[in-house]
Amino acid sequence: MTPSPSPRHVLVFDSGIGGLGVVNALRQMGDIALRIDYLADNAVFPYGEQPDEMLSARIISLIHAAVRAGQPDAVIIACNTASTLALGALRDALTVPFIGCVPPVRWAARETKTGIFAILATAATARRPYLAALKEDFAPKEIMIIHGGRQLADLAERAFVGEAISQDAVRAELDAVFTQLHGEQVDVIGLGCTHYTFLREALQSASPPHVTLLDPAEAVARQALKILAEQPTHMKDDASVTNIAGKGRFMMTAAPCDPGSLRKAIKRFGYEDFSLWDSDKASLPD
Repeated sequence: MTPSPSPRHVLVFDSGIGGLGVVNALRQMGDIALRIDYLADNAVFPYGEQPDEMLSARIISLIHAAVRAGQPDAVIIACNTASTLALGALRDALTVPFIGCVPPVRWAARETKTGIFAILATAATARRPYLAALKEDFAPKEIMIIHGGRQLADLAERAFVGEAISQDAVRAELDAVFTQLHGEQVDVIGLGCTHYTFLREALQSASPPHVTLLDPAEAVARQALKILAEQPTHMKDDASVTNIAGKGRFMMTAAPCDPGSLRKAIKRFGYEDFSLWDSDKASLPD
């Protein structure tokens, strides 16, 4: 029997379902076998309403436990808040490669024709110095309009499980961009929260026709696949290994409000069911 390459094991982490946009991109773009475990820290969702010190300690503790239990080949922190708070500390403490997700300021600065772009983010991301530093580093000559929308992540969670959402509510959030000084000249909007992937159609419909939306999910997935491709391949003498590329576990730190709707929704991303995950008793499958 010819040895087969073992699937690369990826752990994707987010506060809720936002990182599934990255999972979807990985499934569609990947030409290598992948097992993608997903960990949603929904017990304290939304992250934007939590104090930074508590969140940072919690994220670091959760990821340490998940890496210890699962031994992934790479970890994607598919959450802007978690990336800005804890990515540096995680990279310093652990040897596994980390791929973070930050607001697409550099990308937006390259794409804008008017020199004026907007970033939609959570309130927590909007107020952090990290976002201002990105602007200073990558868009010093452009005007960046920031809107920290409290409703958008909740709307995205509802849209994800198939609930109808109010287009008026989406439009109200965008009006907070276009009614700011220079807002009428915005031609690019960067999505600064991974949850907003699941509002992309609603956001585009509520935007003027000339506005381009930038969703970093594919770029994050592309970087993860590049890192995985650079790692040595492990071989297994197991004919079934090629059939488990789509498998993985969907784990949550608290029970969902509507388990049935969640099960139906996550099947679109290759997960049959969800499980509750306790970092104190962490155990991931081989």
